[in-house]
Amino acid sequence: MKQQEIRADFDEYSIIVYQAYSKTIALPAIKKNRFEKPFSFNRMTWIKPSFLWMMERSNWGTKSNQEYVLGIRLKRADWNHALSQGVLTHPDENIYSSGIEWEEKFENAQVHIQWDPERTIRGGKLQERTIQVGISRFLIEEYNESWINEIVDMTPLVRKINRLRKLGKYKEAKRLLPVEKVYPIEETIAFNIGIR
Repeated sequence: MKQQEIRADFDEYSIIVYQAYSKTIALPAIKKNRFEKPFSFNRMTWIKPSFLWMMERSNWGTKSNQEYVLGIRLKRADWNHALSQGVLTHPDENIYSSGIEWEEKFENAQVHIQWDPERTIRGGKLQERTIQVGISRFLIEEYNESWINEIVDMTPLVRKINRLRKLGKYKEAKRLLPVEKVYPIEETIAFNIGIR
């Protein structure tokens, strides 16, 4: 693996990203394949293609208001477009000529890109980093109305894998994980969002 790369469950036309929500947000979203209030359309929403990073973030769907883990199938064209607009959450000197340039881009960005340590099934940190993509309030309606093909309830799978983990059956648990592979991306976009 590279130090930073996108690994995801994807096919020719779509990619799955993950979010975790309370019952009041998740159940209507699963039913309608769209989000509705009380989902907030006024602040940034973060989507993550790494299943195990989402498990770390939501503590396997046990954190308050993160009890339901959703797999959101997006059109790859929209995902790629989002990445093309992405600005890192920190001023990487390999990408930005100065802190001022980064600050201007960041303040006007419709998409934020953050890299966090990838996780193992046991929750340990890996040296490799995985991507989080923040969709700003300026794009969130578009995300909800046109990027999403399907919203799948991953919660039963999450609970099953977590039960196996707690029993120490890591080999069995690993077999149930979504299959993630390196996501191909145009070289210029890859550089601009810190893939290396």
